[in-house]
Amino acid sequence: MTAGPPPAPAINAAAPAGVSVEFHDVTVAYHRKPVLWDVDVLLPTGRLIAVVGPNGAGKSTLLKAALGLVPLASGTIQVLGGPMKRARLQVGYVPQREAVDWDFPVDALDVVLMGCYGRLGWIRRPGARERSRALECLAKVGMADYAHRQISQLSGGQQQRVFLARALAQDATLYFMDEPFAGVDAATERAIVDVLRDLRSQGRTVVAVHHDLQTVPEYFDHVLLLNMRLVAAGPVESTFTRENLRRTYGGRLTILDEAVDAVRREGL
Repeated sequence: MTAGPPPAPAINAAAPAGVSVEFHDVTVAYHRKPVLWDVDVLLPTGRLIAVVGPNGAGKSTLLKAALGLVPLASGTIQVLGGPMKRARLQVGYVPQREAVDWDFPVDALDVVLMGCYGRLGWIRRPGARERSRALECLAKVGMADYAHRQISQLSGGQQQRVFLARALAQDATLYFMDEPFAGVDAATERAIVDVLRDLRSQGRTVVAVHHDLQTVPEYFDHVLLLNMRLVAAGPVESTFTRENLRRTYGGRLTILDEAVDAVRREGL
């Protein structure tokens, strides 16, 4: 086994009333190699939550563990007050673009309609009501004109918008998004931010893996700093600090001070 994870941290800013996800002593290992180690944290309701940390820190694994896509070596996870299988219809997921087969022969509208299947079941087919909902969701992400375009013919940013529309079509209470801003153009990034803020205004919760430290204070109001172990979690203004960033990244990034300065500017 490789060297153990970083030392256990001092955590965790008190969560506001209302909890969407509860991780209790969660450890995940691949081939006996720990990827997450003893994570214990509560994620509050009605927040935009960034999951931040270096490559290999276990960020995507944290989302997959909550979704029940990877087994736990130990610990428990509660989603919306119970096991994931009970909450599944209330949870939306936007995977990394690299995890999707973009050559699959469907158009953008077909992809978004897939977000309706959970509530319809596999016997009923989407009807006029579901098609109207799907077109509405495409419009929200600026993709209504591309409804009948094959997904393989879309740009990376357009593909990401379509998958965001699919998640919106689920009409979920809680959304997990794995790097929703990765590889997208500036217009798509702004469109995604607008959608996230709209979800928050409706009381929905978004948990997103995010890499751009400088935009954390602008896009999110809650942050989880992770490096195999949980380093810190809480409101951005009190948690996204120079000390916590250095503990998370080991002082390796020169961008850390700029990121902290961004927090200060947001507070002005």
